[in-house]
Amino acid sequence: MARVLIAGGGIAGTVAAIALHETGHEPVIHEAYARTAEGAGAFLALAVNGLDALAPLGLKELVEDWGLAMPRIRICLGSGREVADLTADGRLPDGTARQTLRRSDLYVGLRDEAVRRGIEIRYGRRLAGARETADGVLATFEDGSSSAGDLLVGADGLRSRVRRIIDPQAPPPRYVPMLNTGGLADGLRLDDEPGVMQMTFGKRLFFAHVVHPDGGVWWFTNLPWKQEPTPAELAAMTGDAWREDLIRQLAVDRTPAAEIVRATHEVFPPWATYDFPSVPVWRTDRMVIIGDAAHATSPAAGQGASMAIEDAVTLARCLRDVASIPEALAVYEELRRERVEAVVERGKRIGYARRASSAGRVIRDFLITRAFRKPPEKDPNAFMWQHRIDWESPVR
Repeated sequence: MARVLIAGGGIAGTVAAIALHETGHEPVIHEAYARTAEGAGAFLALAVNGLDALAPLGLKELVEDWGLAMPRIRICLGSGREVADLTADGRLPDGTARQTLRRSDLYVGLRDEAVRRGIEIRYGRRLAGARETADGVLATFEDGSSSAGDLLVGADGLRSRVRRIIDPQAPPPRYVPMLNTGGLADGLRLDDEPGVMQMTFGKRLFFAHVVHPDGGVWWFTNLPWKQEPTPAELAAMTGDAWREDLIRQLAVDRTPAAEIVRATHEVFPPWATYDFPSVPVWRTDRMVIIGDAAHATSPAAGQGASMAIEDAVTLARCLRDVASIPEALAVYEELRRERVEAVVERGKRIGYARRASSAGRVIRDFLITRAFRKPPEKDPNAFMWQHRIDWESPVR
């Protein structure tokens, strides 16, 4: 049994802890923020590959209870013309479809489940440093505390401290010229079928919304933004002026997008988009990175959370089945690197279509219409959601 220190209590870290606990290890989560740090937050999608990976851990049904099933997607242009109505990323054999969840609901729900299973979570522990010892690893934290274990797992996100410890020359995240925001609208009467995601490639912005069975409307939008914004610039994008600018850009389309934003009490503060084309070094003998720390992908792929879950489950399988920790980490990287880098590249391509220039939109709309008039025999995105992890089979 290994004592596994996990830096980060997000999706990757918490699922890794639960999976490791299932395989007989002793995980300890070290979360930088206080237990109450989560807010209402934005939404995220869990594709069927991520849901399938959760099933052996007894988590799939829990996540379905927290989320909203999204079995279909309607794709429209800014003119209001529908170009496709299709199944969202297929379904699992039991009929399970992609889920849309509030990010904080997923975080809190997973952490509560981890605690219920007897996993220790230490809050307010922001990693300061770590070093390998003769028989393990020693992590130190900004509050002056330290923790010893057999292995350190960096599930600490885009600005990962563990990544920089493993490789001081690690590349920074790549800015994708796009901002994201969203919200929850109330009091609208739309004719949309609940649970069907409505995606619009608008004249200025990409906009997506889904009607919740309770009548609320969950929505998000992507804004082309050439220059990487500073934290101060992002912080200034709030209030009525921010809302009115979104409405102005959305009002040029023949869709309910502007009306939806107008009915939103609080528009989420925007956040910038980043990805990692490739992180050269993922591991040492006693440290490894997973999730966004290793391979952040554009949200356009709809795979960020699912990739984190796949990482967590695969790492637990490797540590279950491979005799030594250094060898288990090497096998983990071998199983994951090619796949996640392909998903990052695909996410970049999908995101590019959402932020086409004014001249490029005419071509984009033509290509989208033609693509769905005669869909390709093989969906180029299918490899993302068709992937499955066989939890019961031993890792070679």
